[in-house]
Amino acid sequence: MGDTDPNRKMEELEAKLDAMKKAHQPEKAHQEEHYSQANMAWRMVTEMVAGLGIGFGIGYGLDALLGTTPFLMVLFTLLGIGAGINVMLRTAKEFQQKANAPTGAEDMSPSGAGDKGDGNGD
Repeated sequence: MGDTDPNRKMEELEAKLDAMKKAHQPEKAHQEEHYSQANMAWRMVTEMVAGLGIGFGIGYGLDALLGTTPFLMVLFTLLGIGAGINVMLRTAKEFQQKANAPTGAEDMSPSGAGDKGDGNGD
């Protein structure tokens, strides 16, 4: 009787530990999702600042070479902002497709990318 009692207690303890591990697994997935969203946000900010900086640099360099002081710098800065926004939108679309990929089978249809699943191919 002395041998079975510790074995039974050990099995109960292992069952409790397994239940606790299973209870904490969804929180880890939520934390990973939050981490992924933070990465996405920083990536988008970096792309926007890079577009702005590259546009400013090209404009400033051309202004210095050609002597058209503010004109090309302003023009290429605006073009850089536009390019940064374009890249940000592309990144957002990429993350949206990744988020919908496990549940959205219409994205994988052979009729082509961008099919909304309404059957008319628009």
